[in-house]
Amino acid sequence: MEIAKNLSVILDRLPNRVKLVAISKMKSEKEIMEAYQAGYRVFGENKVQELVRKQEVLPNDIEWHMVGHLQSNKVKHIAPFVHLIQSVDSLKLLKIINKEAAKNNRRIDCLLQVHIAREETKFGFSNEEIIEMLNSGEWKELKSIRITGLMGMATFTDNRDLIRSECKSLKAFFDEVKKRYFEREPSFYELSMGMSGDYTIAIEEGSTMVRIGSLIFGERHNH
Repeated sequence: MEIAKNLSVILDRLPNRVKLVAISKMKSEKEIMEAYQAGYRVFGENKVQELVRKQEVLPNDIEWHMVGHLQSNKVKHIAPFVHLIQSVDSLKLLKIINKEAAKNNRRIDCLLQVHIAREETKFGFSNEEIIEMLNSGEWKELKSIRITGLMGMATFTDNRDLIRSECKSLKAFFDEVKKRYFEREPSFYELSMGMSGDYTIAIEEGSTMVRIGSLIFGERHNH
């Protein structure tokens, strides 16, 4: 029952405005069910294959989030059911999600992933690329997706000041984008930042959604 206990500890710490996405990548169906039976319904995965496999066998009132890098040729596999794609990092990908959502008579919510970390390996738009894309206006033609906010991953580091400044800059950018492009869109409100190691800082800096795995399920271990 460790998982249920961990979950309630974290939920108790979160302000009402903050949504928790339990990151269940590399966790078994049994472990996810433990969180589910404790009343939790929002889970995030970073690989399409694993997400599809779990979605097929787990209860269908689970709200699945795609949080990892998404290859355009795999969008069709999750389009029928995914609740939120947090990791949109190109206009091309947005267009493909739109196309696949339309085929499924759905409208899929998406977050634009912003590259805020110092590491080279993380995916995402630069601020300039997002502004350029939004200025072009092409996204407005995409009726089967909805851009509901931004997502970012701070540098993986013990330097709390660096994490804080990255979160702060993402929040400032979010406010700018909201004001310039989505002022009349109440659906544009999500700022997904903060993971197990830095979620308290992210919340202080304005996050509305945190992605937490190891604090709930324990450290990763390969089965």
